[in-house]
Amino acid sequence: MARYTGSVCRLCRREQLKLFLKGDRCYTDKCAMETKPYVPGQHGVNRRRSKQSEYGLQLREKQKVRRLYGVQEKQFRIAFKKASRKKGKTGTNLLILLERRLDNIVYRMGFARSLAEARQLVKHSHILINGKKNNIPSALVRVEDVISVREKSKNIAFIKESCESATRKGMPAWLSVDTEKFSGRVVAFPKRDQITIPIQEQLIVELYSR
Repeated sequence: MARYTGSVCRLCRREQLKLFLKGDRCYTDKCAMETKPYVPGQHGVNRRRSKQSEYGLQLREKQKVRRLYGVQEKQFRIAFKKASRKKGKTGTNLLILLERRLDNIVYRMGFARSLAEARQLVKHSHILINGKKNNIPSALVRVEDVISVREKSKNIAFIKESCESATRKGMPAWLSVDTEKFSGRVVAFPKRDQITIPIQEQLIVELYSR
């Protein structure tokens, strides 16, 4: 299945939740969830939200998480299988695996303004893991891994701007970042209560358990 190339604002409106897919724009009054806070489509503004079935709720939750982390269906299924083989709660394991993706870490550390931008940085070899190039967005980072911007890429304007805005927004407690050196370290894997986005991962577990 090809990656979605349409308007990302429609995805937020469809899920009725800010997914922060457009970076800094999502924090302004220009955000689509501020100007058009209704489901997209013809007559969306007047559309009544009918009661969803149990399956519908589960499917919507899965789609929301997929879009939040920018993964395709096949990638999501693979991540779920890995999570189910690990000790502990499958839903929590799934979210931790998604948080550990390199493109997500680059975004969380503030080197990019959005997840899509972070993915591009990784693909174009602007990012290093422990001093070595890695151009695979889905690569999983480990505790104590050092993620940094390549020396030649530190002068890219939007990376500098992103680091400045990231300082204002704050940083997850499980990451340590030095924005002046364009470098960060994974202190620990995130705990469930540190993933603050409203996600009901149990619905996803129930969907794949059918």
